[in-house]
Amino acid sequence: MKLGEGVEAAIHCAATLASVDGNSTMPGAALAECFGLSPSYLLKHLNQLTAARIFESVPGPAGGYRLARAAEQITLLDIVLAIEGREPAFRCGEIRQRGPVKIDPSAYVKPCGINVAMLKAERAYRAALAEVKLSDIVAEYAAEGDPRSYAASCAFVERHQRPQKSASPKQI
Repeated sequence: MKLGEGVEAAIHCAATLASVDGNSTMPGAALAECFGLSPSYLLKHLNQLTAARIFESVPGPAGGYRLARAAEQITLLDIVLAIEGREPAFRCGEIRQRGPVKIDPSAYVKPCGINVAMLKAERAYRAALAEVKLSDIVAEYAAEGDPRSYAASCAFVERHQRPQKSASPKQI
């Protein structure tokens, strides 16, 4: 299965936002800079994450993005579905019923075995992603990541986060 590049960007941005203080936000341009992405490219994915209620967009000159709920309540599956959509990766077109080898439609009463196998794999893949919380990813990085990389990430967040006056939904 091939996921779009936006999934990687989305998970990294979510992990970064999990590290901001309290109800602070981070501008989309800073998130793009952090990962060497085009701001216009990343904005599409930030909008998808906001529409899925994974991120919250705070307007205004001191605005930006923050998690809409606690990192413990966000799974990798939530993020993947926000970016890739809810449709299965494999879509059976029933091509076995086309071409010169097709026969009477009554021969195709049973589901296509290929479709059954692919959907089974999809369910397993989604179940595995549903088990991994964003908070797990962040905690693992803090505990096992290279200390230099972790320190650089923390310093970037500290420089670019924007404190907010209103209560954050992830603290409620």
